[in-house]
Amino acid sequence: MSKRPHQCPVAAFQKMIGGKYKLRIVWDLQEGPRRYGEIRVGLLRGAAGTAAIAPRVLSRELKALTESGLIARKDYGTVPPKVEYRLTPKGKSFVPVIAAIRRWGDRHLVAAS
Repeated sequence: MSKRPHQCPVAAFQKMIGGKYKLRIVWDLQEGPRRYGEIRVGLLRGAAGTAAIAPRVLSRELKALTESGLIARKDYGTVPPKVEYRLTPKGKSFVPVIAAIRRWGDRHLVAAS
């Protein structure tokens, strides 16, 4: 018998993707692998008035997404360092969910502003 308490799937999902940048990182990675700097620049795209993301915050978000299995990190072991992030199959299966959220936002949030 498992000692793990039953967890609400919505709460588990919210914990996994909670954070200011996680959804946007996964969305941007649908276009293919990205390096750290490309992800950082991508987060500024379309975010009027947003300051640059702090390196520590971006690193924390990428680490959490890696630990949750949504993205994979590949270190090429070169100097200078080259690291790429890409969606895992689990991450790719999440893209349609984000697309649905985006469509909802287009219908209900943009029209209201």
